Amino acid sequence: MYAILVKELNSFFASLTGLIAAVVFLVVNGLFMWVFPGELNVLDSGYASLETLFIIAPWIFMFLVPAITMRTLSEEKKSGTIELLLTRPISDFQILAGKYFASIILVFITMVPALVFFVSVHLLGNPVGNIDSGATWGALIGLFFLASGYVAIGVFSSSLSDNQIVAFILAIAISFFFFMGFESIASLQFLKNFELALVNLGINEHYRSLSRGVIDSRDVIYFVCLSAFFLLVAQLVLKSRKW
Repeated sequence: MYAILVKELNSFFASLTGLIAAVVFLVVNGLFMWVFPGELNVLDSGYASLETLFIIAPWIFMFLVPAITMRTLSEEKKSGTIELLLTRPISDFQILAGKYFASIILVFITMVPALVFFVSVHLLGNPVGNIDSGATWGALIGLFFLASGYVAIGVFSSSLSDNQIVAFILAIAISFFFFMGFESIASLQFLKNFELALVNLGINEHYRSLSRGVIDSRDVIYFVCLSAFFLLVAQLVLKSRKW
């Protein structure tokens, strides 16, 4: 598993995927926080808060993470190296775990530029440092868990096709459904009795809870189970190639 993780990381950095992802994350969030006028603009709002980051980042990751993960298994299938990989003395789950954790590390690196926003808002506060640091760090942890769920969805999508574009689009569609779909379904009148259960199946409900800065074990367990579920389903897809 470690060898696969290292191979994936080397591949990411050799192709500048990591650098591009970090720049995109920094630039898009920076535009909404400091350039585009409106209530999301920190200077216009007048509050020393990173709330804009935690509103915009899930949508950026919805496209950025699939772009990172779309090649994890699709490229192996297209080049034919997946067959060689599956004959190695490691389990299918170890293969998936290596690729999953490599993508997680890359996402973590991508989030590092968020520290620039934290320092900027920290210095702009009146007085300096007038920002809820505890809540901000808690929200960053929540954002990381959300991204980890997107990564698992991306790896699963990549296991379904040898076409990276198909894997990319499929990952976006599934991520969007889990982020907004369950809430939309729960709003239907004839499902009102199941509203709470359906909302709790969605990512957004648990992300909102974590983004308040409160690390609730139920939310953490949800994201761990979400990632495990999609990795296990991806494992079944890999196993099906042996039948």
